[in-house]
Parts: sequence; structure tokens; C-alpha cells
Amino acid sequence: MKFSLIPVLLLGIGTLSVTDPATAEGQVCRFLLDGCDAQRIPQNQLPNLVYSPWTKFCLKGKEVNAKQVCFTGRDGRGESGKPVVAAVLIEPENDPKKVLRVTLPLGMSIQPGTRVIVDNGQPMTGRYVICFKNGCMADYEASGDLIRSLQSGRGLTIQGINGTGQPISLSLPLNDFGRAYNGPPTDPKVFEVQQKRLQEDLQRRAKAAEGGR
Repeated sequence: MKFSLIPVLLLGIGTLSVTDPATAEGQVCRFLLDGCDAQRIPQNQLPNLVYSPWTKFCLKGKEVNAKQVCFTGRDGRGESGKPVVAAVLIEPENDPKKVLRVTLPLGMSIQPGTRVIVDNGQPMTGRYVICFKNGCMADYEASGDLIRSLQSGRGLTIQGINGTGQPISLSLPLNDFGRAYNGPPTDPKVFEVQQKRLQEDLQRRAKAAEGGR
């Protein structure tokens, strides 16, 4: 499986502005849920997940006076290596409006929207803003309180309703979120090594699963 090394996440759906939807569709596949090939979750069959580390990137567009945007995110993949769930905190430079964007698999029921919960805190609800081949996304305003909760919390739970009306709950551990968020941006070469290790782990799990059948 090929991993993308340049994370460019779609900006502007719901809370930020988008200038070229066609370009954005190509960009959204680059960050965490790379390859635009998310795994559909069958009813009552939630996979065991392997998690990427929380990773921070800061990027600036090629436009004149383009602002830098920082992303801190992680995903969870099934043993096949395909992404199942993701979350990313998006912070445009000199903009007080920050966004927590979560992604759930295709096949979700759109109307009920999503919920996110940090540990045992108060659930927050958010509607889906768009679906691509890599899954359906929902945006949450990332207040200072929410960011502090992410830094001190143990787990971020992301919930939705699938197409058959069954609730789905997926969690992303927060154990190293604070270190990534407060630290310097990740070097793409370091990210490449991390992704290679993740892929090797997934391949070992897949072989072990096949051997146990």
C-alpha cells in the first residue's frame, strides 16, 4: 500500500472557504486517509484498529500572501491497511477559528450526523459537511476548552449511525496528542518512516490472521 507523504487536507467545507472544489477533492485524499479508499464497515462488524501516531504538519499554499495552516491528526486502520476513522485539528495562521474534523466510513446515515466525546465528557454533535471516496466528514468548532481536553484526555470517541440504523462508535487514543500538538511540525522523512512501520505492523497482523484460520 502506498502512503502519501504530503498531507493536504480539504479546507473550507462548512467553516472555511474553498476556492476550487475540484482541486479540493484531490487534496482531501492526501492527509491521513490517503488513497481515497476508505473501508466500508459492514453492520455489526467493527474491525480491530491499528493507529498511526498523532502527527503535526504545517503547510503554506503557493498563492501570494497564503497563510500557513497546521494540521494535527491521526487515523485508525483495519488490518487490511485501509483507513476506518480519522480526526484532525486544523489551525489556520492568525485565525481564531479552529476546526476539529472527523471522518467516518462511507455508508453512514447522513441525517443523524455525528457525535464526539473526549473521555467521559459532554457529547458534542455535528452534521456531516461532505462525503468523498475516503469517507464522510464532520466539522466541530475547536474551542480552547476542547483543545485543552484533547491534550489532557485519554480517548476521543467518534460516533455515527450506519445505513441500517445501527450506532457505530470508534475511538482514537489521545495519549500522544499533546506532544504532537505542542511540538514542532513533523519532518516528512520521519513521517515516511512512521508510515512504513505502520504498514509492516499491518502486514504482520494480516499474516497472523491468515495463519489462524
